[in-house]
Amino acid sequence: MTLHNRLGQRFLPYGANYLDWHDMHELREAIGHGVLFRYQTEDESLASRLERRVAQRLGAAHVLAVHNCTEALRLALISSRPRTGALVHIPAVTFVAVAGAVLSSGLIPVLVDVDESLALDATLLPPDTERVIVAHMEGAAAPVPQGIPYVVEDCAQALGALLPDGRHVGTAGYAGTFSFHHNKVLTSGEGGLLVTGDPAAWATMRDYHDHGSARVPGRYPTWNPDAHYGENLVTSEGVAAVQLQQFRHLDELLDGLERHHELAMGALPARTDLQVLPRAAGDVKISLRFRCESRELRDAAVAALTAHGIANWTLGKYLLPEHPVLTGRRSLYADGFPWTLAPDGPLALSRDGFARTRDLLGRTLCVPLSPELSEQDRILAVKTLRQVLETV
Repeated sequence: MTLHNRLGQRFLPYGANYLDWHDMHELREAIGHGVLFRYQTEDESLASRLERRVAQRLGAAHVLAVHNCTEALRLALISSRPRTGALVHIPAVTFVAVAGAVLSSGLIPVLVDVDESLALDATLLPPDTERVIVAHMEGAAAPVPQGIPYVVEDCAQALGALLPDGRHVGTAGYAGTFSFHHNKVLTSGEGGLLVTGDPAAWATMRDYHDHGSARVPGRYPTWNPDAHYGENLVTSEGVAAVQLQQFRHLDELLDGLERHHELAMGALPARTDLQVLPRAAGDVKISLRFRCESRELRDAAVAALTAHGIANWTLGKYLLPEHPVLTGRRSLYADGFPWTLAPDGPLALSRDGFARTRDLLGRTLCVPLSPELSEQDRILAVKTLRQVLETV
């Protein structure tokens, strides 16, 4: 499909543009071996190869491949050996999967308001905070709080992003989690990664994700003498193969996003009432983020972009203080677990009841960038976007 036919709209999410059957060497290898279970291969499994490659690329000490990022978040929390009902501070602006991971681990989420960049405001955290999840939203590297024992970085939307000190997101805290969902930087439809610098934590994660015991490759089953209960969160060779193919294109994809962003920043209309928010050098430039003067202008921009076939989205869906799971303390357990373990009083930290955050989200608009486009098509896409925004 040509850019002319799609009128500047991103046809496929980021890494999906690089899916190519002729490039699927690892998947052909897995099918050729006839073994899709990672612990049944005779040589190094593709899952292990993926973990090794990711560790090298991100500068991570230990990597574990799992089914999805939500499982990775749960593994990170469970490996910290919490008491049931322990508090976990999470951003008020993030995907509901973060709250779901906390609750399904038998823990209690506490919503923490965000700053102007929509990153968790660490100044609101109480001094006795033990567990906090930081979300690197929209490819932006959020600050990582210091002095907290268990900081989990949710990097689902920010694979490849760098912190100001040059480290990759996911490697600064206790653990980092990544997603290969369809709409993420790279994709295998579903899929997740968990990274940590703590060898003992990694051993616990690896045990728990395979029924509570570290399996010996090629031997089935084998159990540790001190095995504890766990779950089956083991990835397959087929999924790992697709992720390896995707990972080969990470730098190419990041460079394409960077170039598209650079072109857009130099060509978009200079409007004080519709400002494009700057990005840090280490951010993954998955989108242009606009802050409008009013919600009415934001809605008008959404309508104009949509009418011209230009993909866009707003961020209201990420406001957790308004999600029914949290407002209604929903649970499938008959006794309401784990909410039955929650302390009395509100489970939220905000100076104004999230009023400022609601206002910021109501005025924010995102337009995705396209890494796979040629230079000529990037220029055309930016020109089309500029023309539409000038008329709003």
